[in-house]
Amino acid sequence: MTADPFPATRYSAIEDVQGLIFASAQAALGIHLLRAAGLVTGGTAGTALILAYATGLGFSAVFFALNLPFFALAWWARGPVFCAKSLAAVALVSVMAEALGPLLPLGPVHPGAAAVLFGVSAGVGLLGLFRHSGSLGGVSIVALIVQDRTGFRAGWTQAIHDLALFALALAVLPVPQVAWSVLGAAVLNAVIAFNHRRDWYVVT
Repeated sequence: MTADPFPATRYSAIEDVQGLIFASAQAALGIHLLRAAGLVTGGTAGTALILAYATGLGFSAVFFALNLPFFALAWWARGPVFCAKSLAAVALVSVMAEALGPLLPLGPVHPGAAAVLFGVSAGVGLLGLFRHSGSLGGVSIVALIVQDRTGFRAGWTQAIHDLALFALALAVLPVPQVAWSVLGAAVLNAVIAFNHRRDWYVVT
């Protein structure tokens, strides 16, 4: 029998908990910066932001509700552990993103700075979630499944979806805001595409 060239790393419960909390905080901070500049992003978070801007509903509630159908897919494709960790991450980001409003009030933020810092912060957060066998639900679940089954990078799958979402965003936001949003998503997807590799680490 040929040995697995990429042996899995197993984390303790404490390592998983702290990893999920810190990674979720990174992602929530990125979303906080994005909202301060009135921008959107891709994936389920982007869909939730567009709906929040268009309807006046709270981002966190919309984000959590949109993710619910994807947890069944996560359970089926990657098992109950991945599903539970993704559910926990989505709940943490929803709570933290809402809490950062009063705890870390921001004045006017240049959309270019917000876009780049969002991409870096949320990208690092997603990498942390992936490393601890979690995700932020929605498209990231689908992207990870595609990567596992075909080898097609998760970042590129998300980029394809994001193009369609930004076209939809033009109905809600001015063109310059959407253009800055595209920059933020490009930075995020680049962080994931160049750093989430099975030969660098594998977790269970």
